[in-house]
Amino acid sequence: MLCNGGITLKENIEEQIIKQYQQDEKMMVLVFSQWCINHDLDPFEIYQKAYPSQQKNSMLVETQELTVSKEEAGEIANETLLGVLSLFGNEQLAFVVSEEMEKLKHK
Repeated sequence: MLCNGGITLKENIEEQIIKQYQQDEKMMVLVFSQWCINHDLDPFEIYQKAYPSQQKNSMLVETQELTVSKEEAGEIANETLLGVLSLFGNEQLAFVVSEEMEKLKHK
């Protein structure tokens, strides 16, 4: 079944799913970045601890423009952040964030 100049309906749906996933992934990175800022942590340092062999994450760089100061930001619950990271399979990052959460408890 063709639509829109030769693109099949299935291809169109797949494209929409990919686009939605990318938007959701960007939101996850933004939540992570804002949580770090809210706790006076550097999101790049935390990410590097989780993934030391990776280059700079372009999405992490991109989302920095969307973050606000911790005074302007709303609270992001620890459980919310861990849930979002797990949802996207960022278990290693969730582990490092959990360690940072423990350190914050003792401050």
